[in-house]
Amino acid sequence: MASPRSDVYTKLRHQERDTLAILRFLQKRQQSSSTGKGASEQKPPMPPSKLIFRALRQGLSFRPLFSRFRGQNLRNLFHQSPEELVIALIILCACGAVSVYALFAYFNYFQSEQFTRFPPEIAKSLRRALYYTNYAPDPKLALKYYRLALEQCAAAKLDPFSDEVLGVRIQLAAWLEKIGNFQNSIEVLEVLLQDCKKWVEVMEKSVRDGLVDKSGRLIGAAVTQPNTAKEGDESSVQELENLWAKRTRVLGKSVGISVKLGELYADDHVLQGDVAGEHLVWAVETVLKELQRRQVEGVKEGEGDWMTPEQIGGALEALGNHYESKSQHYLAAPLYLQAVTLSPPNSCHTAVLTARAVNNLAISLAQQPVQSPFDAQPVPGNEKPTPAGQVPTRATLLSSARSWALQALGTAQKVTGEGRTEECDEACAVAMCNLGDIAVMAGDMQEAERRFRESLDLSRKLSFEPGIAQAEDGLKRASTTPPSKV
Repeated sequence: MASPRSDVYTKLRHQERDTLAILRFLQKRQQSSSTGKGASEQKPPMPPSKLIFRALRQGLSFRPLFSRFRGQNLRNLFHQSPEELVIALIILCACGAVSVYALFAYFNYFQSEQFTRFPPEIAKSLRRALYYTNYAPDPKLALKYYRLALEQCAAAKLDPFSDEVLGVRIQLAAWLEKIGNFQNSIEVLEVLLQDCKKWVEVMEKSVRDGLVDKSGRLIGAAVTQPNTAKEGDESSVQELENLWAKRTRVLGKSVGISVKLGELYADDHVLQGDVAGEHLVWAVETVLKELQRRQVEGVKEGEGDWMTPEQIGGALEALGNHYESKSQHYLAAPLYLQAVTLSPPNSCHTAVLTARAVNNLAISLAQQPVQSPFDAQPVPGNEKPTPAGQVPTRATLLSSARSWALQALGTAQKVTGEGRTEECDEACAVAMCNLGDIAVMAGDMQEAERRFRESLDLSRKLSFEPGIAQAEDGLKRASTTPPSKV
C-alpha cells in the first residue's frame, strides 16, 4: 500500500507534465502565426527619441481644441455657456496676436539692417547689449557687451570712422545718459569728438601738402575700406567713398556731437553753461565756415551735400536756446530768425521758432532802447556822426517785430491735419502775447489788452500754464502803463 507522501509526489509530477504540455502548445501556435502573412508586416520598435518626439507632438497638438470649435460642438458650447465661450475666443485671439507681434518684433528688430551690416560675432554682442539696455535692463551686462562690441570692431579692423562704428559709440553715450550717468556720457562724446576733429585735421593737412589728388584719393596709396557687412552678402558691397566724401560725413557727425555736448553740459545735472556755449558756438561756426568754403572753392569731386537745412537750423536753434537761458536775448533773436528761414514753412515747429524769435526781439527792445532818428550816432575813432538814416529807429524795429509775430500766428493757424500738434496751439498763444508786448511798447494799450485777453483765453483752454502767466502779467502791465506814441 502506497504511503500518503508518495501520492503527493506523484500528483505534483502529473501537474508539472501537464503544464509543460500547455507551454509547448502555446509556443507552437505563436511560431505558426508569426510565420504567416502578418509577420512580414510587423514593424520594429521605434527608437526612444522618436517616441519622445511623437509624445510631444501629440501633447502640443491643437486638434482636440479646434475640434471643440467645429459645427455642432461650437453650437452646443454656445448654448451651454455663451459667456465662457466668448471669453475663451477673446483669449485665443489675444494669444495669437501677441505671438504674431513677438515674432514680428524679433525679426524686425534683431534681424534688421543695423545688425546684419556687422560681422556675426559683433552683431551678437550688440544684440545682447541692446537686450540688456531695453528689454531686461542690467547696466553691468549692457556695458560689458558694448565694450566687447567695440573691442571686436577694433579686432576686425573695421573703419573707426564708419557710420556703423561711430553709431555704436554714440549709442553707448545715449544709453549712459538714459541711466543718468551724464558725466560718463559726456566723456564718451568728448573722446569721440576729439577723434573726429583729429581725422579732419589730418585729412585737410594732407590736402594742403599735396598728398590728395583731384579724385579725393591718396597719391601713391590704395584706398581701402574695411567690409562691415556679412561675408558673402553681395548686396552689401558699396562704392568706396573718397576722402572728401568721408570728410563731409565725419565733419557733419562732429557738428551733431558738439550740439549734443552743449545740451548735456547745460543740463540741470551738470550745469556747466560756459562749456556748453563753447561747444554750441563751435558747431555753428563750423556749419557756416563749411558753407562759405563751398561757395568760394566749390564742391569737390564726390564730396556730396552738406548738412540739410533742418540740421543747420537745429544747430542755430540750440545756440539760440543757450543765449536765451543766459538772458542774452539780443543774441538769441537773430539765431531764431535764421533758423526760421531754414525750417519747413508750414509746420508747428516753425511757428514756435518764430514766436520765440519775436519774444527775444521784444525783450531786447525793452532792455536796450534804440536812438531816435534825429540823434547822431558817433562812430568810434571818428568825430563825424553817422547819418541818421543808417540807424534803425525804435518804430522801425517794433514794426519788424510785429510783422514776425503776425507771421508766427499765421503759420500756427495754417497748419491742419496730421501735421497740427499741441505745439501749434501753444505757438498761437505765445504769438498773441508777443503782439500784446509789442503793442505795449508802441503805446497802443487797447490793442495790447485785446491781444493779452485772446492769449489768456486760449492758454486756459489748453491748460498752458506759461501762456496763462505771461498773459496775466501782460494785462497788468497794459492796465498800469499810460498810452504813448513812439
